[in-house]
Amino acid sequence: MTNDDKPAAGDSQQQAEALQALAGYLERSLDRACSVIMMRHTADVCTVYLGDPESTRAELRQIGAISIPLANEMLASTSSGMNLLPIGDQHYRFTRIFGQVDGVAAVVFAAL
Repeated sequence: MTNDDKPAAGDSQQQAEALQALAGYLERSLDRACSVIMMRHTADVCTVYLGDPESTRAELRQIGAISIPLANEMLASTSSGMNLLPIGDQHYRFTRIFGQVDGVAAVVFAAL
């Protein structure tokens, strides 16, 4: 008999991978005093940018691309608004909001 309250091993591994990726992006955003912006441009990939969410997409700096399942896990592991989240040995304090950049839906993570 299994306990349905516990996540499957694959789920916790995917969550850990998503949080490590998020931590890496948050560290980069802290170094540059800007936000992490994720935008879904295709059905398979979410593009990750650094910059000011009020600027145009041309003004953002593309820093990576992640799979939609990984992006979805980042969203499932965080909440809209203020977050205080331990990832590895660090505690990250950030906000997560939804917005638009050039008319495209975006998720913005801003470290505090």
